[in-house]
Amino acid sequence: MTDHTLGFYSTADLREAARRRLPKGLFEFMDRGNDDEVAMRDNCAVMESIKLKPRVLNDVSERNQQITLFGKTQQMPVIVAPTGSAGLAWYEGEIALARAARAHGIPFTLALGSMTRLERVAAEAGGNLWFQFYMWPDRAQSYRVIERARDAGFEALVFTVDTPVPPGREYNLKNGMTIPFRFTTRNTLDVLTHPHWLAGVWLRYMLTTGTPRYQNFPEETQTKITALPMGRSSNFCPNITWDDVRDLRRMWPHKLIVKGIQHPHDAVMAADCGADAVVISNHGGRVLDAAPAPIVTLPRVVEAVGKRITVIVDSGFRRGADVIKALALGANAVMLGRAPLHGVAAAGEAGAARALQIYRDEIDRVLALVGCTRLDQLTREHVDMSRLHHGAEL
Repeated sequence: MTDHTLGFYSTADLREAARRRLPKGLFEFMDRGNDDEVAMRDNCAVMESIKLKPRVLNDVSERNQQITLFGKTQQMPVIVAPTGSAGLAWYEGEIALARAARAHGIPFTLALGSMTRLERVAAEAGGNLWFQFYMWPDRAQSYRVIERARDAGFEALVFTVDTPVPPGREYNLKNGMTIPFRFTTRNTLDVLTHPHWLAGVWLRYMLTTGTPRYQNFPEETQTKITALPMGRSSNFCPNITWDDVRDLRRMWPHKLIVKGIQHPHDAVMAADCGADAVVISNHGGRVLDAAPAPIVTLPRVVEAVGKRITVIVDSGFRRGADVIKALALGANAVMLGRAPLHGVAAAGEAGAARALQIYRDEIDRVLALVGCTRLDQLTREHVDMSRLHHGAEL
C-alpha cells in the first residue's frame, strides 16, 4: 500500500526534511528572516496568542472548504505564495509546485526570481497561475516581462511593493550564497556533504541548462547578477510610487494584486488605484524586522476597505488553525510560502502536494472543532484576541 503521507505529518516534519537535504546556505536563505529575525518570530508568536472559540453541538458531519476567489471556485482557501528559490530547492521546483497546486485546485504564484522560464511553467504545469514581480528602475524591462506573463496565460499579476531596497540577511553573505552560484571553501564543503541535492539539483542543471539563472529576468539583466548575494541580486527600485500601480492597472488586463501592504490607508490607496486585491504581508519577516505581524493588521485593513477589494494575508501560517483564524478575521484567502517550499525541497512535487494536503486536513478538522461546516460561517465571534498586548486597539 502506498504511503501518501511520505512519513510527513506536519509542516514541521517537512521543514526538518528540507533542512537535512539542502546545503546549509540554501536552507537558511529559504527559511530565515532578516536582521535579528524579530518579525519572523513575532509572526508565529502572535499567531499562537490568538485563540479560537468553539461552538458546540452543531452537526458538522458534512464539511466543505471551497471558496470563490475572483469569481472562480477553488478547493481550499489558500494560494501558493511566490518563492524564488523553489528551482534551487528541487530541479525545476517551480513546475513541481505548480502541479501540486493544480492538483489541489488552488492558484500557484510564480516568482519573478524563479529559475524556470514562465512560459515553461504555463505549458508544463498549467492550472490557475499568478505571476509575481518587482519593478525595475527601467520600467520598460518590467513591462516586457509582464507582457510575457500575459501572453503565457497568467491570470493575475502580483506586484510586490515592500522591498524598495535590498534587505540585509547577513547570513547570505556569510554563507556565500549567490546566483549564479559561486563556490567558496565554505559552501563547497556544504554542498559536498549534501550529495542528494548535489546530484539531484545542481548536477542536473549543469547537464541540461547550465548554471541556474533568473530565467525570467531580461537577458541583459541576467548577465549583471553574477556573484551577487541571493536577495540582493535584483535591480531594486526605490522610486516606485502609486503611479506605478495606476500604470499597471492600465496595461494589465486581468486581476491586479498589490502584495506587501502593512497599513490600512495603503490598502485603501490600492483600491483607489484600481487594484483587485491586496496581500497583507511582512514578507515572512524577511524584509523590515520591525514590521508587525500581518494577522494583527488584518482586521483594520478589512474594516478600512470593506467589500471594495479582495483581502489576502500571509506570513506565519504554519497550521490549518492559523488559516481558520485569518478567515474568521475577514481574510478572503491565505498565501502559503515556506511550507510548500519545504515540501518541494523534501520530496519534489509529492512533497509539495503533501504540504497542501496537511493544510487541507487541518483546516477540515479545525472547521469541525469550532462548530462550522463552511468557511463562510466563520466570524470574529470565533476568535479571541485578548491575549495580544495591543488587542484593545483592534
